[in-house]
Amino acid sequence: MTAGIGRAAADDAPSPGGRDTTSPGGHDAPSPGGHDTTSPGAHDTTSPGAHDTTSPGAHAPTAGSGATPGRAVLVVVDMQPVFADPGSPWAAPRFAEALPVVRSLAEAAGAERTVFTRFVAPERPTGAWVAYYADWPFALQPEDAPAYAVVPELADLAARAPVVTATTFGKWGPDLAAHVGPGDTMLLAGVSTDCCVLSTALAAADAGVAVRVVAQACAGADDAAHARALDAMRLYAPLADVIDATTARAVLATTPA
Repeated sequence: MTAGIGRAAADDAPSPGGRDTTSPGGHDAPSPGGHDTTSPGAHDTTSPGAHDTTSPGAHAPTAGSGATPGRAVLVVVDMQPVFADPGSPWAAPRFAEALPVVRSLAEAAGAERTVFTRFVAPERPTGAWVAYYADWPFALQPEDAPAYAVVPELADLAARAPVVTATTFGKWGPDLAAHVGPGDTMLLAGVSTDCCVLSTALAAADAGVAVRVVAQACAGADDAAHARALDAMRLYAPLADVIDATTARAVLATTPA
């Protein structure tokens, strides 16, 4: 999902030791799906391959670069209708482009090495989330609402894999950590690059997990936000870095199941 927290972190480009002082629930943040994207044509002005902002050989590490000797675990962040439906206020414009890449990686990883996450609204928002949901009242739906399910294109895979559900942008915590062991490498995919992916990546990296964000398997509020978030996560190398889908498949193929 996307929100101002992702934009702020990417724009400010914090150093690895810097403190992220952005409040996840700031009510002036853009929507988790990036309803404030640039002009309607802005996100598709680049060539079809431009969404993968890793330039060949420039930022994408070789397979296993910086990875730890444990398993590679694919974490699929918030691939849900509320972010996929073009009519949703929280839609991520390139969701449909990331979707087949996510599916192919999940199939390669298998259920035993894949974890899905879901964002859901709290039953009763508290703290800064009160103002946030005052701006987005449509999102105050039950966690079993269709909008918060895993998208149908991935539902069969999610049915066989663990699913972590949280009311926070970042998904790193005890529930996700239970599936990503010490020494594992976390391959991160999903939406939105500039919010939930970013929040999850940096928290996991801070906990000592080797995080590799698969650029082609993510979608942001727009191309610029996607690129800024990837650049921000590259600052945390070697704890976190950005790779392409080919490298991700190589990591899955060369690490224990």
